[in-house]
Amino acid sequence: MLLQLKNVSKYYSLGSSTIKALDDISLEVAEGEFLSVMGPSGSGKSTFLQVASMLAEPTHGQIILKGTDVTDYDEIERAHLRNQEIGFVFQQFNLLARTSALDNVALPLVYARQSHSVQVERAKEMLDRVGLGDRLHNTPAQLSGGQQQRVAIARALVNNPSIIFADEPTGNLDSKSGKEIQNLLSELHRSGKTIIMVTHEENVAAIADRQIVFRDGKIISDSKKKKSKRSNNK
Repeated sequence: MLLQLKNVSKYYSLGSSTIKALDDISLEVAEGEFLSVMGPSGSGKSTFLQVASMLAEPTHGQIILKGTDVTDYDEIERAHLRNQEIGFVFQQFNLLARTSALDNVALPLVYARQSHSVQVERAKEMLDRVGLGDRLHNTPAQLSGGQQQRVAIARALVNNPSIIFADEPTGNLDSKSGKEIQNLLSELHRSGKTIIMVTHEENVAAIADRQIVFRDGKIISDSKKKKSKRSNNK
C-alpha cells in the first residue's frame, strides 16, 4: 500500500474549545489510484490533505508512506520527504511572479541540489508534457490562468513524486481552462500517477476513480467508480 492513515486525528484549540478537524480517520491509498475528496466547508477535507501530505502533523495516529512510518519525522525530515515523494498543485498556483516558467518548474530540483543541466532538462521535459514547451521563458503574468496551473502541475511532476496532492486545482479557472486541467489530471492518472484531489465541484470529482466525502472530521462515504466492461470482440 502506498499511503496509509491509521486512526488519525487533528485537533485545534479555539479559546476553551477543542476543534476536531480530523476525528479518528483511517484510510489506505494504493499506487495508481485517483481519489477525489469532497465535503462542505469545515468538514475536514483540507486538513486531511495537509496531514496526509506532511504539511501538518497529526495530533494522534500514524501516517505510513511506502511502508515507512513517517509520523514522527521532524520538520527537516518532513521537508525532504515532501521534496522527494510529494507533488503539490494549489488553487492559487503559488508561482514565483518574476520567475520564468522554466525556473518555476525547476525549483524543486534546486532544493534537491540537482545539477543545473538536470534542472533545465527535466523542467523542459515537464513543460513539454503539459503542453507548454513554447512558453519556457514566460513569467506568470504573461500566462493565462490555465497555463499557470499547467506550470504548477509541471512543477509538481518534476521530481517524479509518488503522490500528487491537488487542492481545488480548477477553483480559480474558467470552465474551459478547468476542463483542460481535468483532462490533464486524467491523462496523468492513466499514465500511472497517484493523485489525491480536494474539490467542491461534483463534475471535477467525477473524473477520479474513487470518491471520499468528509463531514465533521470523519469520512462518511468512500466509494469506487464502477469500471465499464469492454467487449473482447474485435
